[in-house]
Amino acid sequence: MAVPSLNPASTSNSNVLPATGSTTNVASTLPFGMYASSTSFLSGASDQVAYTYKKLGGDVLDIELTEGNVYSAYEEAVLEYSYLVNLHQSKNSISSLLGAATASFDQDGQIVSGDSLSGSNVELNYPKFDYGYIRRVSERMVTEAGLGGTLPIYSGSFQMVAQQQDYNLQTILSQSSADEGQTLAYSGRVQNKRVIIRKVFFKTPRAMWRFYGYYGGFSVVGNMRTYGQFADDSTFEIVPTWQNKLQAMAYEDALWTRISHYSYEIRDNHIRIFPRPDTTSPEKFWVQFSIQGDYEPWEEPSNSRTGIDGVNNMNTLPFQNVPYENINSIGKQWIRRFALALTKEMLGQIRGKFSSVPIPGESVTLNFADLLSQAKTEQDSLREELKTILDEMTYDKLATLDSTMQDSTEKVLVSVPAGIYVG
Repeated sequence: MAVPSLNPASTSNSNVLPATGSTTNVASTLPFGMYASSTSFLSGASDQVAYTYKKLGGDVLDIELTEGNVYSAYEEAVLEYSYLVNLHQSKNSISSLLGAATASFDQDGQIVSGDSLSGSNVELNYPKFDYGYIRRVSERMVTEAGLGGTLPIYSGSFQMVAQQQDYNLQTILSQSSADEGQTLAYSGRVQNKRVIIRKVFFKTPRAMWRFYGYYGGFSVVGNMRTYGQFADDSTFEIVPTWQNKLQAMAYEDALWTRISHYSYEIRDNHIRIFPRPDTTSPEKFWVQFSIQGDYEPWEEPSNSRTGIDGVNNMNTLPFQNVPYENINSIGKQWIRRFALALTKEMLGQIRGKFSSVPIPGESVTLNFADLLSQAKTEQDSLREELKTILDEMTYDKLATLDSTMQDSTEKVLVSVPAGIYVG
């Protein structure tokens, strides 16, 4: 039988990594095309081919990869670097950015619409520290302490009725809120919500005001009009500041204790007045109150922005992918190494499809297992290396480092002899 004559179309592998890359071929092979418009990225990806070719011994044995595999690995490495850096920056800035304007993002994580932050590369900015989360918590705390806050506090009143000692404030304020004939700040807001009474005010008979202090203050506690303020030509008396402060405190104390004719207690929004009023003076009792659930935790007030619709966690931070041009030499070297590890993983997956290649009288075993193991170890090591470095550079760690340096400097200066003047 005659031996057939074989004429193969090619005697070499058609998919062999070339020794160098080409910038003109990069953009068309990228899976995401995130940095396709960056000339610096195109050059970096092209150079990665030569780096991979040398590191994997392409000049000794063929590497079963295309240059497109290297370009895609390089893009993934840049995106991984951007991901880890943005995670680090989110740790630094999340407290100060809570409630700030967020944005809408496309499939690549780039901002497509938003407020003033749109397109400003805020992920590269150094935020101003403003106690963001602490401030939000304190808003309700200061409201409860009666020192301000953002929770609306309303004012309402009810008529005094002779011989009536008990009044249902919940019913009074709810009916007042539902009265369409009135234009109150809380109109339509109470409904079936519970009101929280914060203060009660009432006026006492006007004659008692004149007797116990009035505004002039003649011959009563708190008189600061005549004592020590005027003198003849021969003497002048200077009243110390603490004396005026004591007088002011005594005057305020007199108003709170001497002028109060009534006391009260509130239980379950029912107010009971003591003693039982036998007249209709004072005519009205006034109360300050808030409405439970006003505003709901997820409700943004119509008259002011409080950040309900803004940044609430890492997911809504207006961070885009870090621009390639803003990655320095430290970052680019990490990207080269990580891209090489990704390339090893690709090559291992390809060679793993055939555990061995038969040749006449023998077979060649491929090193796919070693490549996959090395690739996983190197990727994990590079991620951990970068995260460790970034964690050491969070703002709280930098503050601790500065404090330690200051303490060390003070210890050194203690040993420095004081200067002695020599004449």
